[in-house]
Amino acid sequence: MKAAYLLQALTNGLFAALLAVSSAAAQEKQQQNQPATLDKVSFGTNWVAEAEHGGFFQAIADGTYRKYGLDVTIVPGGPNDNNRMLLIAGKIDFFMAANTLMSFDAVANHVPVVAIAAIFQKDPQVLLTHPESKVTKIEDLKPLTLFVSKDGMTGYYQWLKSEYGFSEKNVRPYTFNPQPFIASPQSAMQGYVTSEPFAVQQAAGFKPGVLLLADYGFNGYSTLIETRADLINKKPDLVQRFVDASIIGWYNYLYGDNSAANAMIKKLNPEMTDELLAYSLAKMKDYGIVDSGDTLKNGIGAMSDERVTSFFDKMVRSGVVKPDIDYRKSYTLRFVNKGVGLELRPGK
Repeated sequence: MKAAYLLQALTNGLFAALLAVSSAAAQEKQQQNQPATLDKVSFGTNWVAEAEHGGFFQAIADGTYRKYGLDVTIVPGGPNDNNRMLLIAGKIDFFMAANTLMSFDAVANHVPVVAIAAIFQKDPQVLLTHPESKVTKIEDLKPLTLFVSKDGMTGYYQWLKSEYGFSEKNVRPYTFNPQPFIASPQSAMQGYVTSEPFAVQQAAGFKPGVLLLADYGFNGYSTLIETRADLINKKPDLVQRFVDASIIGWYNYLYGDNSAANAMIKKLNPEMTDELLAYSLAKMKDYGIVDSGDTLKNGIGAMSDERVTSFFDKMVRSGVVKPDIDYRKSYTLRFVNKGVGLELRPGK
């Protein structure tokens, strides 16, 4: 009897101890404002890891996604990857679309994806020039040899023809190799403001002139978050949490300690250097790529009907998209323009 009593007492004591540990752990998690269970979410980018994806990595690195109840896996893209197809097939939950033209194309081809946030308020597309060509405005590019990619020819270049009277007679194929541009002083080359100017300066030793097309009226959004229409219908709360947490991640990447996020980027992409990461971040700030215009009031990720309509009309005039598509199906404002994270901007 005595032995049984002692065993019962020990059992009760062990149970109480376990309960206390469990309770303490639960209280700690509650204090950290993290749910006991996390929703697993996958997000596919459209290229290898780089600073242009920094806010998403930041939200993983600093625990923001977890605070919003999400266990997020980033699936990097690359030259031989098509993460958008994985989104359409239901293999991933969200995708980083390059630009608004992709959203219009989805509607035209009856692809059931929807843009839910625009992380880049300005498309980072630029044309680079040599200092000696003395280009100061976009019209000065017309006499130059222009290195333009195949995608560029079917997109922004048609807008240059429509809006500024450019022709194709001086266009040469751009193969993502800067050497032909470097070797020809009377030429211009396409690129992104966050990367190609740095690459040219490193390779050629001169600082190229930069014309950001967004500053001349090419006003489509870039780096949009896309998801499937069915996920919006079935799990709107999850979609909202992913958008909000991504926005917070971008504020923290731009204005906070982003060292952990950059370490993640470098691990996934060993070719990424600290110098290029710093350069890309600086240019995103200098040119207002992420945080400018409507974001100053509505927060990062902002979109507006007026802006999308304006861009659609320009693309129709330039013959890039057909006028009869229902472009309003390409996006929704349901998850943005809520002022999320505004307090994280310096000076607020």
